[in-house]
Amino acid sequence: MRSRYTAYVQGDVDYIIETHDPQTVEGTDRQSAQEWSQGAQWLGLQVLGTERGGADDDDGVVEFIARYATGGSVQAHHERSRFRKERGRWLYVDGQVSKAAPVVRGGAKVGRNDPCPCGSGRKFKKCCGK
Repeated sequence: MRSRYTAYVQGDVDYIIETHDPQTVEGTDRQSAQEWSQGAQWLGLQVLGTERGGADDDDGVVEFIARYATGGSVQAHHERSRFRKERGRWLYVDGQVSKAAPVVRGGAKVGRNDPCPCGSGRKFKKCCGK
């Protein structure tokens, strides 16, 4: 996992393709991987956990967050990746990208004609709701 992250940081798309499971590599878009690798400023890798994947295992799962900046904003790629070992080498099989949790409003929504929550005594639409 860490070696694949390093390959993205260094723009080594050949390594990304070489360490992909031959049975699932056809779904990999080399051009997109190249653009993502080179277009991002990579900020760090955080491994959240692993399942199996030890020296005596033939498969494993790694959950990670890779942070990067692009287009002036910081992004986080959160994924659970499946790997399998073939002839002593770990190969990336596939991954499930975790979506960010939706933003949930804590309180009740203020209506346009409700009193403004700032305490001015005016209607929301005439005060803070402009």
